[in-house]
Amino acid sequence: GLDRGAKGQISTFSSFISAVSPKKEAAENRSSPAHLVFPNIKNVRDQPPICLDVRQKQRVSMDASSCEMKAPVLPEPILPIPPKTMKDFQEDVEKVKSSGDWKAVHDFYLTTFDSFPELNAAFKKDATASFNTIEDSGINAKFVNAVYDTLLNTPQDIQKTVLKGIINSLLREWKGPRTKDDLRAYFILLQNPQFNNTSTYVIYAHLLRQIATLVEADHHFLVHWFKKLSQKRFKQLVERLLQFISLRLFPAKPEEFPPITKCSWWIPSAAKVLALLNTANNLVHLPLIPYTDFYNSTLDHIDLMEEYHTWQNFGNSHRFSFCQYPFVISIAAKKIIIQRDSEQQMINIARQSLVDKVSRRQRPDMNMLFLNMKVRRTHLVSDSLDELTRKRADLKKKLKVTFVGEAGLDMGGLTKEWFLLLIRQIFHPDYGMFTYHKDSHCHWFSSFKCDNYSEFRLVGILMGLAVYNSITLDIRFPPCCYKKLLSPPIIPSDQNIPVGICSVTVDDLCQIMPELAHGLSELLSHEGNVEEDFYSTFQVFQEEFGIIKSYNLKPGGDKISVTNQNRKEYVQLYTDFLLNKSIYKQFAAFYYGFHSVCASNALMLLRPEEVEILVCGSPDLDMHALQRSTQYDGYAKTDLTIKYFWDVVLGFPLDLQKKLLHFTTGSDRVPVGGMADLNFKISKNETSTNWLPVAHTCFNQLCLPPYKSKKDLKQKLIIGISNSEGFGLE
Repeated sequence: GLDRGAKGQISTFSSFISAVSPKKEAAENRSSPAHLVFPNIKNVRDQPPICLDVRQKQRVSMDASSCEMKAPVLPEPILPIPPKTMKDFQEDVEKVKSSGDWKAVHDFYLTTFDSFPELNAAFKKDATASFNTIEDSGINAKFVNAVYDTLLNTPQDIQKTVLKGIINSLLREWKGPRTKDDLRAYFILLQNPQFNNTSTYVIYAHLLRQIATLVEADHHFLVHWFKKLSQKRFKQLVERLLQFISLRLFPAKPEEFPPITKCSWWIPSAAKVLALLNTANNLVHLPLIPYTDFYNSTLDHIDLMEEYHTWQNFGNSHRFSFCQYPFVISIAAKKIIIQRDSEQQMINIARQSLVDKVSRRQRPDMNMLFLNMKVRRTHLVSDSLDELTRKRADLKKKLKVTFVGEAGLDMGGLTKEWFLLLIRQIFHPDYGMFTYHKDSHCHWFSSFKCDNYSEFRLVGILMGLAVYNSITLDIRFPPCCYKKLLSPPIIPSDQNIPVGICSVTVDDLCQIMPELAHGLSELLSHEGNVEEDFYSTFQVFQEEFGIIKSYNLKPGGDKISVTNQNRKEYVQLYTDFLLNKSIYKQFAAFYYGFHSVCASNALMLLRPEEVEILVCGSPDLDMHALQRSTQYDGYAKTDLTIKYFWDVVLGFPLDLQKKLLHFTTGSDRVPVGGMADLNFKISKNETSTNWLPVAHTCFNQLCLPPYKSKKDLKQKLIIGISNSEGFGLE
């Protein structure tokens, strides 16, 4: 039998290629094509890519490759008889434990990975069936997993045999379009855990290139097959590709890979395959993995603005940029791009203002470099609206706020206070612009008709200014609001094109009005006679200023009954009415306000969830990180009161930690940059220890009396943060 080899890392690709025979070893009672020759590793590395542009839809022929890369033209093979069943394979593996003889297992791997037809013969659930549907790959996933899980525990000669077979398959010259069996083979090979090892990256890169350059119809099949993978296997594919990109960008051993000039197609190919996986993940109702698992933090350390400018200048042409695949760019990196892009726009506008002043022979004034807001506290909304309307050309300048009649230089605190006060007033129920839904803890646009929607535009401008000026707002909009805000992400040149309209479902409605959404879901699943049991028509009613008004969801809707046959249409039209049509003018004003500040191609990089995080911050709290970054005034971090404070806070449940954050910063969310970006400060309040803590939300500052016991501090702190609305805040 075969001796068991070491389980260590496979040696470099070049050394193992030189170790394998130029001719494929024959399995027992099987002949092999004697003239199939492996190229030298140098030649494999130096081959030109199949397609430099991974976004090209049509696969380019391999005719441009050198003759060494081409395998002989073989006729379409007849599907072989499956060599082993899953049970046979597992029994062979079990026998190895007692006999130490790997021959049967070796022969299985040698046969199975010899070619694409052999892969299909081994892993297809039914070798005679075509399985030409997107919903079923026809592959025995459990068998594939068992074979790969065993592979890494086999001797190195077996692992080399598998890689050798993959090389044979990838070197085959293709004539005509790929078959579904070819796609199945790619699907199987992509899951090979050997590709975690950098010594296999040359083979892996060629596999990725061939998958990346498949035609769109083939990609469609792969996407739907990917979404059927288990969460574990799907995540492994994503992590393997992200690691491949990271190590190609920053190799631990540069000599291990070919020069970047000769493999510039590696990263574009990997990014394209990642895009297929990302699409698959988004197609699933409940994504297999969070969208953040596609982030590649390595990209935080490259020149992001160069990537952005390449994308800006060349779009989706032949020049690769990671901005073409924004799902791999972290929200922190996107924030940097947006901030630098906005800073550049601010500088350009300020420079133009300066040039205009000089050209008119006027003395330059430093105030011209800022968006200066002068408002009265007693007329906050109207003054803010007037100022922003009058200075709409300055919206992309740095914001500075002055409260009329008050001395003070805006070093950031007044700006934040202006945002806080304005948001509180606009979103107050008595103001009537937004309705607060207690069940979902979020605001939604009031559908009341009015003559002037300028205040909705003001809210949009506020959100845009917050993003541009790195201010986190305490706003609670549902996720579909941000989806609408990016519909489209760039203001259309044709003003007749509707904006803020997106496809909505009952799930979107559930995020705002869960009780109504539940009722509509019951209507959809009702097993009885809908027309008789619900007695509804395609007419809905809304209360506006105490008056009940009716609206037809379609022409003549008041005369059309909801039945078992048309209930899906009714639910869709009703949902669309509530989330799109009934608030169109309000949301359009809001949309134009936001984009008047944030009009930038950088918005195209964002998911709706990421826009929400930029505006409102992240809900994930890390109080240990806050402790590490906290600054002290009058206290030292070793003082007993401070030790008591952190012992208490770190022991708080999440709801109290959020209340503390809201008490001290005006929001219970964290900026994109994390807790450190809060610049949180604890100051000593030289008052009686009978006093409660006081917070200056505009400066993220907590004023803490020198409490003498942990019990006293905890009691006073809980009272303060639990009753902070209109109390204890300055």
